[in-house]
Amino acid sequence: MKPPNALSTPLLLQEWQWVADPVGYMENAAKQHPDMFSAGLLSGRHLVFVNHPQAIQEVLTSDRKRFIAPGESNRILSPLIGDASVIMLDGDRHKRRRQLLMPPFHGERMRAYGDLICQLTEKVMSQHSIAQPFNMRSTMQEISLQVILEAVFGVTGGEQFEPLRAAITKMCELFHNPLSASFLFFPWMQRDLGAWMPWGRFLRDRGEIDKLLYAEIADRRRQDNRDRVDILSMLLAARDENGEPMTDPELRDELMTLLFAGHETTATAMAWALYWIHHLPEVREKLLQEIAALGDDPDPMSLARLPYLSAVCNETLRLYPVAMLTFSRIVNEPLELLGHPLQPGTAVVGCIYLLHHREDLYPDSHQFKPERFLEQQFSLFEFMPFGGGARRCIGEALAMFEMKLVLATILSRFELALVDRRPEVPRRRGVTLAPSGKVKIQIVRKKPVSAAIAQTPS
Repeated sequence: MKPPNALSTPLLLQEWQWVADPVGYMENAAKQHPDMFSAGLLSGRHLVFVNHPQAIQEVLTSDRKRFIAPGESNRILSPLIGDASVIMLDGDRHKRRRQLLMPPFHGERMRAYGDLICQLTEKVMSQHSIAQPFNMRSTMQEISLQVILEAVFGVTGGEQFEPLRAAITKMCELFHNPLSASFLFFPWMQRDLGAWMPWGRFLRDRGEIDKLLYAEIADRRRQDNRDRVDILSMLLAARDENGEPMTDPELRDELMTLLFAGHETTATAMAWALYWIHHLPEVREKLLQEIAALGDDPDPMSLARLPYLSAVCNETLRLYPVAMLTFSRIVNEPLELLGHPLQPGTAVVGCIYLLHHREDLYPDSHQFKPERFLEQQFSLFEFMPFGGGARRCIGEALAMFEMKLVLATILSRFELALVDRRPEVPRRRGVTLAPSGKVKIQIVRKKPVSAAIAQTPS
């Protein structure tokens, strides 16, 4: 049976457009078929993109008789995060692993990370000199990586910290443009032709990270971790329903997932936010006034509850969501979706990017308007930057908490200005959408530590 609303572009060209220019690819497809279209893959299969909120809800929340969510369908991420990650698991195994992973990302554990995030932000930002242009995307990556290493790994310095930080940073640079990341999308490129080719470099960088991760896991198993609050310590102490701990490969894969699904995506979102805040002076002024109202040295939890700051973060994640698609669901029995028949085996994804640009939900969708989120409450299937259903991002709370605290700390302590006023446009970075110009910015002045923000800059 012919797939619904299939694009007529040749398969090879479709796949290359999806890798090289995902935004253009999705927007052009949506002009032909606004709510749902089928993309051809070189494997001969079709992937159905859905951006209608009710249809996405049906796909993500239906029982397993209609749709299943096999980890196998996320195989594109396997080289990076391994096969034992929660992302790769199915059914009850996936549910049990999520239950093990959820506690560190909620409640009092979040409070423990607040001061750490603010301190690391100020430390990294203070390394930049006044009037010296720098790449904000890289700076946000450094902050987010240090947060992950300290909050997730509990590595706070010394001989373990720097090698791991350097190895992860090196690997991340492999994904800085669509061409260098293309081996994720084209399995035929996954051949080791030496360190001078992307796949060969990736294998060697991954091997170095694995060596460091397994050494850290072994070292921590020999320690008494009962009083530690980092996430690795809690995972080491976790037990499944049979009283069994996680194995070393399971721990390694979950740590790799947290590293790359956590710090890369959050860094990109924060870079986008700082671009919009400084591209639109009225947004910056409203934020400065809101933060100033809390007085000197505000509590991190108070910062995280600020309504306009929350709206700025939400609008950032709406406009260019770092995750463009939900994890796929596979049709398990014949059914209809938006009036189109779907056969068993059909892969369906929620298209988060197109959902967030529906004009019926978000008028003038390409404009940055944080007020949307103060004037209206969107449902879980109208605004979904962290996915939805059973595979919604586990680290959502920590990512939002970090994003708010980093932005508030930077605005409180540094007056910044964009170096390049040309508009930033989205470009693929691995499986995310990052600013193509990486947000070139400079520090105009550093504000006194103890001073509240009494006035906004002119």
